[in-house]
Amino acid sequence: MDTRTPEQHRRIMRSVGSKHTGPEMAVRRLVHGLGYRYRLHLPDLVLARHKVAIFVHGCLWHGHRCSKGRLPKTRLDFWVCEACRLAAR
Repeated sequence: MDTRTPEQHRRIMRSVGSKHTGPEMAVRRLVHGLGYRYRLHLPDLVLARHKVAIFVHGCLWHGHRCSKGRLPKTRLDFWVCEACRLAAR
């Protein structure tokens, strides 16, 4: 049960970064280094000339255990359940 008001919840969710994440920046550097130009955030990267869309999802989303993937330190019980839920999809 959430103890926050809807306004508090909205404020918190607005502060969550969804652009310029570490994995997204790594893919952007790679794609740019290969000489491709792209548009941002429509989805993550769009190579319009080549009709290609690139979606960048982190380790939690895919549920694999690579050396760079880790669960957030806060609310660990929630994130363990969330990782299981995402893996079940």
